[in-house]
Amino acid sequence: MADEVKSPAPPPPEGEKKPAVEERASVASAVPAKPSAPAKPAGPVPVPWTSPLVEKYRSQYGSGLDAQTYLGQNYLTVDRSLIPDILRLLRDEEQFDYCVDITAVHYPTREKQFDVIWNLYSFARNQRVRVKTQIADGASIPSSVSIWPTANWLEREVYDMFGIQFDGHPDLKRILLPDGWKGHPLRKDYGILQQDQEWVQINLGIESGQ
Repeated sequence: MADEVKSPAPPPPEGEKKPAVEERASVASAVPAKPSAPAKPAGPVPVPWTSPLVEKYRSQYGSGLDAQTYLGQNYLTVDRSLIPDILRLLRDEEQFDYCVDITAVHYPTREKQFDVIWNLYSFARNQRVRVKTQIADGASIPSSVSIWPTANWLEREVYDMFGIQFDGHPDLKRILLPDGWKGHPLRKDYGILQQDQEWVQINLGIESGQ
């Protein structure tokens, strides 16, 4: 007798899921959601610096002086009018007899575009302190060569790289780039590949130094 042809199974009632669909949905719901990335930890921030030295000069200069410490580095932020008086006091009264470095930072969008920074060291105290002030683009600042003779070359480098003028410097001229070079390479509006093409062509006889 021929096998009886079986009719296909009837579809499930409307609204009822097929068993395979139910199984996939069950597996999907069992997989835990991917955890979100942890929040980025906050970086270090400056905190107030308190010391007898700070209290001494804060009582003398008031709001013209602020003191902070950042990652173990102590800063005195002073009004431009206090330079070079505060620098001389730090040398004469606090024994910061070595000017390690003078540098600057350029903030083109700020009203006073430049921070000028002195990094000082005291052999007697075995301590460091940084003095920082702000000046506008085109403004000058008193030279500290009369306080630390080594400031001569350090101020020349700041002038060369940033274009900052130091009043009273005995011979303020470029120290790394040629005298006739146009522009100051450590300003943030000076392109990383920028150069004085005119100087290169005249003095080197080539189209580009790159």
